[in-house]
Formats: sequence, C-alpha cells, structure tokens
Amino acid sequence: MKFRLPILLSVVLLSAFGAYSAARAFDPPKSSSGSAPAKGTDAADAQEDAAKSEASKTDGKSKKSSNLSKSKKMSDPFNKLTPDEAYVLLKKGTEAREMGYTHTKSAGTYICKRCNAPLYNSTDKFESHCGWPSFDDEIKGAVKHQLETDGSKRIEIVCKNCGGHLGHVFDGEGYTAKNTRHCVNSISMKLIAEGKKLPDVIKANKDGDSAKAAEKKASVETPILKSGK
Repeated sequence: MKFRLPILLSVVLLSAFGAYSAARAFDPPKSSSGSAPAKGTDAADAQEDAAKSEASKTDGKSKKSSNLSKSKKMSDPFNKLTPDEAYVLLKKGTEAREMGYTHTKSAGTYICKRCNAPLYNSTDKFESHCGWPSFDDEIKGAVKHQLETDGSKRIEIVCKNCGGHLGHVFDGEGYTAKNTRHCVNSISMKLIAEGKKLPDVIKANKDGDSAKAAEKKASVETPILKSGK
C-alpha cells in the first residue's frame, strides 16, 4: 500500500494535466487587449468581410453622387434662371406688358439671358407702343424663326444657340422701312452697354441640350401673368 499510493497519485495528476492541455488546444486565442478576435480566426474573418462590405457601399454611394452631379452639369451648361425667366425662356411663356426694356433707349447689345449669345443691336430697336421691346432686325444668324405649334400660325422666334424662347415676329405692319417687328420679352434678354465687353457665349453640350429638353427640368414656381402679344 505504501508504494501504491504515490503511483495512484501520479496517475491522477497526469490525467488532470492531459485534460487541461486538451481544453487549451480547443480554446480560441484572444488578442492582447482581450476585446477582438485574433487574426486568422472565423470571427476575425467575418468582421473584416463586414468592414469591407460597408466600405464598398459607402464608396459606391459617393461615386453615384459624383456621377449625378457631373451629369447635371453636363446636361444644362447654361446660366441659371429664376423661375420667371424659366417660365418665358423654357416654357414659352409671356411676361406682362410694359416691363424691362420696353422703352429703353440706351446704346448697346441685347444678349440672350440663358446663353449670352448676342441677339439684337440697340440701333434696330424702335417704339411700337405694343407693350414689349420691338426690333426691326436681328444680329445675323442669331435668331431662329419657326411656326408656332399652338395652331395660331404665328412665327415664334428663339435663340438659335440655346433654343430659348424670345417672342414672335410680325411682318407687314409698316412701323419701319424694314416692315418687320420682333416682339421680344424683356426677361429673355440682357442689355450690355456700348463699350463694355460682351460675355462669352455658352455653347450647348454634345448631348444636344435644347430649350425643349430643359423645359422638362424647369421648375416654375411663380409664372408671370400671361398677356396677349
């Protein structure tokens, strides 16, 4: 018995040590801080994949926002318009009588409010007492004439560069020797005083942006009261 007791004690100790070693082998190692799983474990891999996925989503949103911003700039490169200006130039509206440049006699060049293209010289402006600025000539190649689509058979005039609505043209009234009257909305134009440098003309993008396309995007908040012209 004296010899068996130490042997039994040794067997018990060896068994306990073996069980402890086996438990340690299956216990996942922790990081030095004890808060995050060690690199190479399933938990660490899952955490890393989740972080990459979130970063990818954020990057995707950022690129999409940037592309939308670039697309918006490319689709309408022209001057920003007020709601009233958009109503006339893009929606083909008509401003009220006796506004803006109706009776202006200052020397200079009238340019398109939307794209800066020169449209009329002040020397061709005259008093017709119709309620809107009147010109008996245009700067060569600046204004496009087209039949009105509302069935009125009137001839609409638009800026040839950007397609912005200007007004209508009438012939045979006898106001001047040229016997023609361009009846133009003041709000469609801007007068650059004689002697001052004209601003650069803004050209349409390659995608062919026109007043018709921009009309769909125009936000009209306060339309001007329409009056016959």
